[in-house]
Amino acid sequence: MSDIQIPLDQLQKTCLYHAHVALQAKMSPFAGFMMPIQYSNITQEHLAVRQHVGMFDVSHMGEIFVKGPQAESFINYIFTNDIRGYEPGKVLYGMMCYPDGGTVDDLLVYREYLADHFLLVVNAANIDKDFAWIQEQAKAFDVKLDNASPRIGQIAVQGPEAEKTVIEVLGYKEAADLAFYTFCDVEYNGERLILSRTGYTGEDGFELYTTPENIVEIWDRLLKAGVEPCGLGCRDTLRFEAGLPLYGDELSPEISPVMAGLGMFCKYEKDFIGKEALLDQKAGNLARKLVGIELEDSAIPRAGYPVELEDGTEVGVVTTGYHSISLDKSICFALVDKAYAALDTPLWVHIRKKVFPGKVVKKRFYQTNYKK
Repeated sequence: MSDIQIPLDQLQKTCLYHAHVALQAKMSPFAGFMMPIQYSNITQEHLAVRQHVGMFDVSHMGEIFVKGPQAESFINYIFTNDIRGYEPGKVLYGMMCYPDGGTVDDLLVYREYLADHFLLVVNAANIDKDFAWIQEQAKAFDVKLDNASPRIGQIAVQGPEAEKTVIEVLGYKEAADLAFYTFCDVEYNGERLILSRTGYTGEDGFELYTTPENIVEIWDRLLKAGVEPCGLGCRDTLRFEAGLPLYGDELSPEISPVMAGLGMFCKYEKDFIGKEALLDQKAGNLARKLVGIELEDSAIPRAGYPVELEDGTEVGVVTTGYHSISLDKSICFALVDKAYAALDTPLWVHIRKKVFPGKVVKKRFYQTNYKK
């Protein structure tokens, strides 16, 4: 997602900006922020997460608190997943949709320990847009909204050694008791810290949300303990290998959850904005679907490259593509005409002046051994 339209002096900086500069990270605009793309190199950082542990500054993400007597019914109305019946401490993934089924954003909903309190974690590029949209939908509900994004920093600790690191370096023994997609409240320097176990890499992982000042201190402690700092470059290669979407590439106002293959996160037994349009798409009334493609060659497919039939007929476009670090294969996500979305369908990707053969495969290219 390009930020070239935003002057450099107007880009936001996270609370860890100076830490990144001190580490001589390669910095670049992303989602309205100046963010670290890499520190050492993307391959080293990627493998640190796959094999050991790495940490990411994700303080650019948005945090919106929703509370009030109608908070649950309100969130269920704007969120495709169903939060009813879950105990405090549960995290759910899903989308917010427009009435036509297009995606406002994909997000996490945290069911807080206080009654009728929820936390929504949204994508950095969409904070202002999302909050304005949520405010508009909330007019008919008895809820209070708080965009707390500027007051909260966040670090993600990811990898097979993430649990050990959080326990031994930070002292949070509670990490061992957290199941996947749950969280608990702990403290750091007397301030609330939300410790959750979700992740965006395909590996085990934890998120720590607390004040910006505490995040800076926690980052330094993890760094001194030898945890590899990782930039957004390998965050993208990791999430992509694990089959996870990026808003703006695999989800957008034009790409619905059904088109993206995320219909399992849409619960049609309840009412939510966009339900009827998504049901219509689910019934087969959609033009394109997101697929995985594995190429026979080592050429690298990039976002925007055409996807074609053998005769040169264009039937889709690449949304994300890499030569996979973990798998040593050239792979991509592509949005293609639904007639060519079945597994093993032969497709060709036009890369610069050549065309390379491939086939449709499952979007989750990399399978982790993590189980919790």
